[in-house]
Amino acid sequence: MKECGYSEINTCGTSPMESPHMKKKATVRRKWEVFPGRNRFYCDGRVMMARQTGVFYLTMILILVTSGLFFAFDCPYLAVKITPAIPVIGGVLVFFVMGTLLRTSFSDPGVLPRATPDEAADLERQIDVANGSTSGGYRPPPRTKEVVINGQTVKLKYCFTCKIFRPPRASHCSLCDNCVERFDHHCPWVGNCVGKRNYRFFYMFILSLSFLTVFIFAFVITHVILRSQQSGFLNALKDSPASVLEAVVCFFSVWSIVGLSGFHTYLISSNQTTNEDIKGSWSSKRGKENYNPYSYGNIFKNCCAALCGPVNPSLIDRRGFVQADTAQAVSPSNGLTMYGSTQSQSNMCDQDQCIQSTKFVLQAAATPLLQNEPSATSDELPLPGKASIRAPCTSIALGQPTPPSSMPNLNSESILTDMIPLKEDLGNHQFLTPDEAPSPPGMLPVNSPVTHSHTMHVINLVSQDSLHEDSVRGLVKLSSV
Repeated sequence: MKECGYSEINTCGTSPMESPHMKKKATVRRKWEVFPGRNRFYCDGRVMMARQTGVFYLTMILILVTSGLFFAFDCPYLAVKITPAIPVIGGVLVFFVMGTLLRTSFSDPGVLPRATPDEAADLERQIDVANGSTSGGYRPPPRTKEVVINGQTVKLKYCFTCKIFRPPRASHCSLCDNCVERFDHHCPWVGNCVGKRNYRFFYMFILSLSFLTVFIFAFVITHVILRSQQSGFLNALKDSPASVLEAVVCFFSVWSIVGLSGFHTYLISSNQTTNEDIKGSWSSKRGKENYNPYSYGNIFKNCCAALCGPVNPSLIDRRGFVQADTAQAVSPSNGLTMYGSTQSQSNMCDQDQCIQSTKFVLQAAATPLLQNEPSATSDELPLPGKASIRAPCTSIALGQPTPPSSMPNLNSESILTDMIPLKEDLGNHQFLTPDEAPSPPGMLPVNSPVTHSHTMHVINLVSQDSLHEDSVRGLVKLSSV
């Protein structure tokens, strides 16, 4: 008997009916695109800010508008009456203020990377083992560790969000949802956290802003006084109304800015953070033996450590490329697409088989594949209710669609009666029982009534319309499965 080969259908071919589960070209993603914290990134990850940036824009508007009014309405008069150095000094201060502001707002404050699932699981096992070895019954495992720094015991707290033990002086920012190294505070005026990597720029910003505010306020008052000596106070205000607005803004902001600069000068001189000072971590009220283990004991050394030390590199590598944690789709070698472990293998196999069958049926319906054959031998025996489609080299069965109305009459009832025993039912319809159903070609039993000597002559009256109708009916059955 002639062996019938079944070709494998590759779903990755260029066809109108391509599978949606086919392998797509892996897109390269950077770490800032999948960063778990609540931050905003700009310029391909080079700029990092908090999500709440409304107050930051207000800060920029106040600085730029106030400075712009000063240069437009006050500096021309002051440069003539006093000295041309006034607008030059003002320009340098504005440039320094904006530079330190943007440096503070756009940089990584010292975010600590979160633990990977494997690292978190290993840490949980260590905690459970340490807790189980000291306790007889069950109780929640300890979530703190103690380390000694310069003779002072410091507790390391466990962060349930980042799955790490925070290093000394680190804290978790609730607004940015990140653990920040040497966390000072979250400043909405700069739109970012203030930590180890941008604290010096924050301090220089508020210090230079204090000088700028005092500088503008002082020379605005000088401008009004000089004009009032010439034409009176009211006329001076009418001649330069912008000076009034500048004076009001500077008057109400200079106290808070100068006070904030003084407070952070104290923190730097004692090598503390705002977070530690508010909590009173090193206050003498907690005990006589409580002291700041991070202080160098000298104001000059503390200032140099905070302002002149090297800036540590970012630990999150936000512009690095994401490494795939799971297996990606690979090129198929047997006509089926292989996927990772994120989907059920059985469901994928069923989908791929359905896709293959549907694709073939549509191709058969669109392409005239039927060839005129005057006869069919027993090697390719047509069975009732099953159409056979010929291809140049292979033959693929399409299931058992309902025979179309244009199927020719085989005129071989006697032959079929001899070959396959039938049972008569009501309505003069004939059906096959499951035991009497014929086997596929090449799998017929030895004692089967169908032998190689039987030959069926089929009248070649099948038209191309019948093939289309048969294919469409088969597609309907496939879609209902």
